Amino acid sequence: MVLNATKPPPEVAAEPPKAIHVYTELAQRVTSQLSVETTGEVRATVRSELVAQVAGRVVQVSDEFVEGGRFEPGETLVTIEDTDYRASFNEAEARVAAAEVDLETALADADVARKQLQGVKNPSALALKKPQVSRARAALEAAKANLSLAQTNLDRTRIALPYAGRLRTKSVDLGEFVGPGTVLASAFGTDRVEIRLPLTDAQLGALGVPIGYIAPPGQGLPVSLTTVVAGEYYSWNGRVERLDAAVDEQTRVIYATAVVENPYDLGRNGTAMPLAVGLFVEAAIAGRVVNDAIRIPVAGLRAGNRVFVLSEQGRLDVRDVAVIHSSASDVFLASGVTAGEAVITSAIRNPIPGMSLEPITMERVAGGAGEVVAN
Repeated sequence: MVLNATKPPPEVAAEPPKAIHVYTELAQRVTSQLSVETTGEVRATVRSELVAQVAGRVVQVSDEFVEGGRFEPGETLVTIEDTDYRASFNEAEARVAAAEVDLETALADADVARKQLQGVKNPSALALKKPQVSRARAALEAAKANLSLAQTNLDRTRIALPYAGRLRTKSVDLGEFVGPGTVLASAFGTDRVEIRLPLTDAQLGALGVPIGYIAPPGQGLPVSLTTVVAGEYYSWNGRVERLDAAVDEQTRVIYATAVVENPYDLGRNGTAMPLAVGLFVEAAIAGRVVNDAIRIPVAGLRAGNRVFVLSEQGRLDVRDVAVIHSSASDVFLASGVTAGEAVITSAIRNPIPGMSLEPITMERVAGGAGEVVAN
């Protein structure tokens, strides 16, 4: 009991807190063109329905009158029986010929009347056959109008579209009777397609163009479109031609419209995939150029626009930063971090300013394998 009461107190080893290992990347000062990434669906610029304007039985259809069929401008896709309309056209031609004869007769009678009444003072218009000439001329104009209408109805028996495109659906087939207003098919143009791309306020600022922007003819912001089709990765180049003049009331975004010319021609040689209507694509739009900005990896930006920096003393420094733009890989800053500072990219549980940290680097060892070591 005496020895136990008189023994010296045990020594307490006060170990300093262990440093947390973190991954870091150096901030860089760059001059770079910003890129805005968004997504959208490809849709046809021209979409229409093939509608009959005259009644009759379908007597002929094109070989391309099928879903997915390709047609050229003015190519006849559907032919309606034209027997009645051709008869009406021939009858209208005969009426025009008769009206021309009546007009010539009226002019000749008027000429004779004028010669006979040369000595008569103030002869009446009726005596000079003027009303008869006017009636004959009006009858000829009416006959020509009827002929034009008959020609139009005859032309309408051959149904075509004024642009090159593809058929999406068809609603009638050979032998069916159709009337005026009957929908025969739906089609879309293939000269160009457009993609509606939603943009947030921050993305709009990165583009550097105002709301309601309209590009000069043949120009616009370059855009790269990518997607996966049949397990393969494909890309196309286009341009942003315009921005909407109003913000969407429900989503609070503004839409840009990108266009691609001749999207289906890309696939005619069998080496590329056409940018088909209905595809969902990812878009990268080339924005404005920023000078002397600080670039850090996107993993270095924390919630609340904060960045964790490893100080020269190996301590955690928490910074508030001004973000210019962020993408899927990089963040561009206007202030808060200087070039050359080590930005922490790994997660830190319960970060406390001033806590001890130690950077991790990747070193290559003999044999080609890599192991994580602490400097």
